[in-house]
Amino acid sequence: MRDAQPLMLPSVVIVGRPNVGKSTLFNAITGQRRAIVGDEPGITRDRMYGEAVHRGRAFQLIDTGGIIPNDEELIPSQILKQARVALENADQIIFLIDGRTEITAADRDLAMMLRKLGKPVTLAVNKIDTQARQDLTLDFHSLGFEHVIAVSAEHRVGIEDLLDHITGEFPRVDEGDQQPARTKIKVAIIGRPNVGKSTLLNALTGSERAIVSPVAGTTRDAVDETITKDDVDYVFVDTAGIRRKGKTHEMAEKLSVVMARRQIRMAHVVLIILDATEGVLGHDATVAGYAHEEGRSVILCVNKWDAVENKDKRAFTQQIRDELKFLDYAPVIFMSAKKGIGVSQILPLVRKCYESASKRVTTGELNRFVDRLHIEPPIKIFYITQAGQRPPTFVLFTDKGGALHFSAERYLVNRFREQFGFQGTPVIVKVKERSRRGR
Repeated sequence: MRDAQPLMLPSVVIVGRPNVGKSTLFNAITGQRRAIVGDEPGITRDRMYGEAVHRGRAFQLIDTGGIIPNDEELIPSQILKQARVALENADQIIFLIDGRTEITAADRDLAMMLRKLGKPVTLAVNKIDTQARQDLTLDFHSLGFEHVIAVSAEHRVGIEDLLDHITGEFPRVDEGDQQPARTKIKVAIIGRPNVGKSTLLNALTGSERAIVSPVAGTTRDAVDETITKDDVDYVFVDTAGIRRKGKTHEMAEKLSVVMARRQIRMAHVVLIILDATEGVLGHDATVAGYAHEEGRSVILCVNKWDAVENKDKRAFTQQIRDELKFLDYAPVIFMSAKKGIGVSQILPLVRKCYESASKRVTTGELNRFVDRLHIEPPIKIFYITQAGQRPPTFVLFTDKGGALHFSAERYLVNRFREQFGFQGTPVIVKVKERSRRGR
């Protein structure tokens, strides 16, 4: 399914123990708040990808989870596995270390592991934010790396020197080398914790890109992966499981909800993952409501369908329609991310929903269409125009202001869908009273 990455950029990987500032450095270099940053160790668990340009040299930046070598706990061991994949493909490695603490045994073990890779490694000593602290970097030469650079990721100190060094041999990107822009569809994968979001991302990409474990809430950052198919880039974002507010005690979990909602706002299409073994729960409606409120195209993915004994798709679809009445426009697919069943439906459906939400109808077409309608209760429509896309938004100029009666709005939206095929996307209808001068 996965054809190729759209651009083959040099790869720079940030690696280090938990809580040394990797995510802060990632955000400082990429210029965007992609990774969650906080004082709690171990916040980043999956690989985070971003792109950056320094002095005309473009590169891909990867932020790994905090590594503790030889730690046998489930999540740390999988973090190490994730990091190894990135490190083996790296062109440059930034080994980030906390300059305010003494060198630990874990630091030395990690340094030994990095030296064995035979890759260019730059030791970045973080949290050196004043000239007086520069002397603290001297001790870190004992780790055996030739290039040691003092930085403060939080205060953007030393970042330029660091980037000058690691990108020095990267090719410059000339405008003539730029490829024609392809359609890029951003897809957010959302749902309650442990419904199979990361498993779906791995099934889509054919790689163990996101950490999958039986521990609910394993994903806390939003991690993404690009799939290119038929000249379209599908950028899938696996968001953290959205918990009820009462259960988001930890700072990282609260930030995860904020980041997940931000990813929904930035997405074109949202995949809402439901657990077929549990049915449609009240919290599913809360999660789905976030996507609906943002006006995003929605696809409802019923996961773990292989584990259901009574496989009555019609009855389950009716349950969805009853519980999620506001998503009557969203297509429903049944799948098993773990076994790869039904996953092939997703890309074509995502593209169809994106094209529906992006469709523009001319004012002439709209007015010829509206002239044939019989709206109850009766309303005089002088003319109609499309005011926006994603979601399709229409403005009716009538003899009365205020919102349409709900039955008239539903009738109008249903006719829009029949005529113009707005599949998988909300349709917004606004009403304006035509001014007296206009009359």
